[in-house]
Amino acid sequence: MEKIKCLIIGAGPAGYAAAIYAARAGLNPVMYTGPQPGGQLMITNDVENYPGYPEGRNGPEMMEDFKKQAARFETDIRNEMITKVDFSGPVHKVWTEAGLEIHAHTVIIATGASAKWLGIPGEDRLQNLGVSACAVCDGFFFRKQEVAIVGGGDTAAEESTYLAKICKTVHLLVRRDEMRASKIMQERVMNTPNLIVHWNTSPEEVLGDDGVTGVRIRNNKTQEVSTLDVTGFFVAIGHKPNTDVFEDWLDRDDSGYLLTTPGRTFTKVPGVFACGDAQDKIYRQAVTAAGTGCMAALDAERYLVEQGV
Repeated sequence: MEKIKCLIIGAGPAGYAAAIYAARAGLNPVMYTGPQPGGQLMITNDVENYPGYPEGRNGPEMMEDFKKQAARFETDIRNEMITKVDFSGPVHKVWTEAGLEIHAHTVIIATGASAKWLGIPGEDRLQNLGVSACAVCDGFFFRKQEVAIVGGGDTAAEESTYLAKICKTVHLLVRRDEMRASKIMQERVMNTPNLIVHWNTSPEEVLGDDGVTGVRIRNNKTQEVSTLDVTGFFVAIGHKPNTDVFEDWLDRDDSGYLLTTPGRTFTKVPGVFACGDAQDKIYRQAVTAAGTGCMAALDAERYLVEQGV
């Protein structure tokens, strides 16, 4: 069993920002990165809207910058998952996947969110065989090939334009008659010559045996069914917050996002704080995640002072 002042669960912009502030405040934070160190920015290509990077920055490279800054202030970064928690007492208990029991005076939750899947036939069976939720991770394998991607938000717009840089043709399947993406991202989609938008179109099945050979689609207005001959199928329909491990202890909304005191990072359990995309379903930006990570660390520091720890 290990006793610590400040435990940070998650390693995206929120987690790293919390670590930097907590470490500088002398809280000796211990961070458990979880299954995807760096969070969603690890599947993001060019980040152009984060202050301080006037020329933009590759997402994974930016997360490496964050990690180095957190490590510089002696954050103890551990590449492992937290699989169980017990927030019933004044000292919060958590367990790692290796079975280590940790007692933490404060816990900062920065577990972020993960990609959603469609649940259509062939999608699960052909994952890693042509089906992917990460264009930046896997797009290289489809150079000069035809691919399809489904979604209508900023993620779909960004990933489809990224794929268009390396693929022969990209078919963007939008299930409605309009996109939810921001105006600038929609303009990029429309101005990309090898990116074809299929409006009111839903994928029904991913085809192929040992790899993707096509996707069966349906026009939601005419009900016409057809097949797109593609070798890659990308899903970009949103994300689910990674908060299931906390469901017995913390309040969540209907989508699974942790509920915090408005304007603060307090959960209903004293000493447990939530930040980033685990509790933010409105903005979901790297800069806002980092901001709430800062808030969580400051809230944790003040809590420890009040408790005389």
